[in-house]
Amino acid sequence: MINPMQLENLTILVTGASSGIGRETAVLLSKLGASLILVGRNEEQLIKTRSLLDGTLHRISAFDLSNYDEIPHWIKEISSVAGPLHGLVHSAGVQFTRPLRIMSSESIEELMRVNVTAAIFLAKAFRQKGVYASEGGSLVYLSSVMGFVGQPGQSAYSASKGALVSLAKSLALELAREKIRVNCIAPAIVSTEMSEKMFEQLSPEQVSHIKAMHPLGLGQPRDVANAIAFLLADTARWITGTTLVVDGGYTAH
Repeated sequence: MINPMQLENLTILVTGASSGIGRETAVLLSKLGASLILVGRNEEQLIKTRSLLDGTLHRISAFDLSNYDEIPHWIKEISSVAGPLHGLVHSAGVQFTRPLRIMSSESIEELMRVNVTAAIFLAKAFRQKGVYASEGGSLVYLSSVMGFVGQPGQSAYSASKGALVSLAKSLALELAREKIRVNCIAPAIVSTEMSEKMFEQLSPEQVSHIKAMHPLGLGQPRDVANAIAFLLADTARWITGTTLVVDGGYTAH
């Protein structure tokens, strides 16, 4: 049987692999045959993720992506041990709901460092000679429907996720000659620890309204992981510079 999303013999780095969408993505990619580099700040949680994976050729690298100047050297070291990388998924991210009147420069800078600046430096690191595979590779950024629509209290987060959409377009053109594809996934609300924390900051009425905005209901991490796997595999070999919206109908309103 042909599996067009087969990832056997491919090495893929996943940030934010300690929980939520990142963890579920790592689990699915391992089932498709990939060898994973699991990245996050919490080594204990990364070990837990590794215990859920199929196969044994998986590595853990605890790293704080806010140290973005160190990213190129760090990834160079990883590839020297694990071999060339075929894909990179940037699932790590910072999210908060905060009205403009109480927003601080520190919170905005923290959000932008991980969501945007780290994304740029991950691409810079990936394209280094000897890091990515000779046949090319695929970068997948986790954007959000908040990069396309408005929501009170989400202005900084929306700005960061919209930035990823624009970033992917320009990087896709710049890295095409190196056979590196760059795309985004834009999910709506997915049932994860992060979304639960977000709901805790809202009133019951606000939560009900958000859930009603998803005609197909809230998403599950596997829904997003499936889309990520599609963009990493040869199924998306002719796709770059685009954003795949996976939102249960949220943006259809």
